[in-house]
Amino acid sequence: MHLSSAHTPSRLQLNAQGRLRHFLTTEGLNREQLTEILDFAESFLDQDGAITNQPLLAGRTVMNLFFEASTRTLTTFAVAAKRLSADVVNIDIAKSSNSKGETLRDMLWNLEAMTADAFVVRHSQSGAAHFIASQVTPKVAVINAGDGRHNHPTQGMLDMLTIRRHAGDFSQLTVAIIGDVRHSRVARSEIYALQTLGAKEIRVIAPRTLQPKDFQQLGIKLYERLEQGLEGADVVIALRIQNERMESPLLASPEEFYALYGLTPQKLAYAKPNAIVMHPGPINRGVEIASEVADGHQSLILKQVNYGIAVRMAVLALTMQGQVTARGEI
Repeated sequence: MHLSSAHTPSRLQLNAQGRLRHFLTTEGLNREQLTEILDFAESFLDQDGAITNQPLLAGRTVMNLFFEASTRTLTTFAVAAKRLSADVVNIDIAKSSNSKGETLRDMLWNLEAMTADAFVVRHSQSGAAHFIASQVTPKVAVINAGDGRHNHPTQGMLDMLTIRRHAGDFSQLTVAIIGDVRHSRVARSEIYALQTLGAKEIRVIAPRTLQPKDFQQLGIKLYERLEQGLEGADVVIALRIQNERMESPLLASPEEFYALYGLTPQKLAYAKPNAIVMHPGPINRGVEIASEVADGHQSLILKQVNYGIAVRMAVLALTMQGQVTARGEI
């Protein structure tokens, strides 16, 4: 089976009214559509930033299909669905009949027959969520929880919510992203969203071997020296270095990466004094970021986790509303 990914999947993501029916990527969506997600997510937060419960999906069933392990993302999607009063089913793909030879398409059709309303999909292959969205019936919303090196749109949007709540107007912000952008689906989702929301400047700081090859199309500024890239930044995002790449020739060693690109208090001082610090997690302390920074007063890492529930609640509700609208039920 070949899993392909369109570069501009808006037609697949949107219904005839331009509303979300799937959420597969931040690429190709306009500012109004991204802002709707952020505004809706805000509606689930009280004045103190705590999550409120709203039974918008009572009687609906959300199925989490994780072909790739991620306890953190799976848990936040499950919590988000339950706070909307949806029924949640976690499918252990490794133990399913899919691992015994059943095709993905057949598995999807069987799950649809169990009255699924949404599939939350995480997969190691780029384009997997797009493929699944193209195969399901019009009654099922598909949400991409991370596919290969391609996109992780809900992580990108929870980062946008964090930035909007704590740093303000995107048009005034310089955002610096540090680390392995070449292989990062999180970074791509962030960059697409930042561009659409009108960020003043987007910088990528990384060794040459970890810089994206298509940086010109991404419209970003590249820096090899951390100090230069952080100069005057309002937002600093440290990316996770995947453990499986630690022995790769693209990366000399974790120790060398930390010496040159690890976010320490001394290096953070090059950014603006009130710069916010973010990380998609889970963090590798002493590799991407020092504990003093991760746990410091500028860090919003735990806030990101909380906002992630609100964003995933918004996406679940909006996509299911979009599916109903597409069927002409409202």
